[in-house]
Amino acid sequence: MSDLKLLEYLESYLTKNRRERFKKILAQRTKHFTVAVEDVYQLHNTSAVIRSCDVFGIQEVNIVEEINSKRIDREIAMGAQKWVDLKRYNATKSCIEDLRSKGYQIVATTPHIEDCELIDFDISKKACFFFGRETEGLSQQVMDEADCFLKIPMVGFTESLNISVSAAIILQHVTAKLRKSEIDWKLTDKELLEKRFDWIKKTIKNYDAIVERYHSEN
Repeated sequence: MSDLKLLEYLESYLTKNRRERFKKILAQRTKHFTVAVEDVYQLHNTSAVIRSCDVFGIQEVNIVEEINSKRIDREIAMGAQKWVDLKRYNATKSCIEDLRSKGYQIVATTPHIEDCELIDFDISKKACFFFGRETEGLSQQVMDEADCFLKIPMVGFTESLNISVSAAIILQHVTAKLRKSEIDWKLTDKELLEKRFDWIKKTIKNYDAIVERYHSEN
């Protein structure tokens, strides 16, 4: 109850439009699906994937930096890194282990293995979509650990897509199907509360001072 009272107090510092915007967007957020980018070299590709995750309501993005370690390109991400949770890993192995502990199946996105086409993908299971480096693709470890290989059908001469384009196509498709399903895909009440606090903290200036004043008055 005290958390809710503090939240209401903090939200009073937001405009009505901002409060409604937060509520509307959070209602569409999901952790049923997540994304992992593995050692992507081009900075703008990772940033663009993060932006797509925000656009399609994916709350968490996993970034493996075993070989390439770079900052997020703020211009490309367009502020999306502020609203999406970024989880960083120094090794692919630790990323996969963490995801499995949370109940995610590992989905390797690749145009080179015939397994499951996007149109046939089963959305009922929690899934993390892995995207690899621009030239080499996914590591052998991801390929060996994968529960499923996902392919975007292509009918042209070009045999592959830029990873940020692939991510956008896949996320648009699976999230659209998810929202039309009866699957319980939304954030839990606890997760919603945490994100409301988090987003307010990232929005209000002098957040710590305001919280301190609240506690001194209550």
